[in-house]
Amino acid sequence: MTINEESLKQKLTPDEYRVLREKGTEMPFSGKYVDSKEKGMFICKACGAELFSSDAKFDSGTGWPSFDNPANTENIELKTDFSGGMARTEVLCRQCGSHLGHVFPDGPTQTGQRYCINSICLDLKKS
Repeated sequence: MTINEESLKQKLTPDEYRVLREKGTEMPFSGKYVDSKEKGMFICKACGAELFSSDAKFDSGTGWPSFDNPANTENIELKTDFSGGMARTEVLCRQCGSHLGHVFPDGPTQTGQRYCINSICLDLKKS
């Protein structure tokens, strides 16, 4: 998918653009989906790709929405990230290349994964 950055700058708020396209992070406990219990599919704010089901969401206490499993692994790309002075695994939208957050191997479910995703990167298609 070819991304037109100027179109995205028009579509997204400056904060959304900073996190999604410039690999920023929202403040913990500030996002609208941190405590959300609404049912549906979380999609990429930039391109609309389906990313995480609300059924995979859990309360990690970290201040960001956490998921134990992507809804569609074909829409997620994982990349080693050395920013912040440590090695982490960055989570990107494979459709548009937008930064979503990071995944950690300390999740409490059978998958053992905690996809720690910025709320600002997501929209919720309610079911």
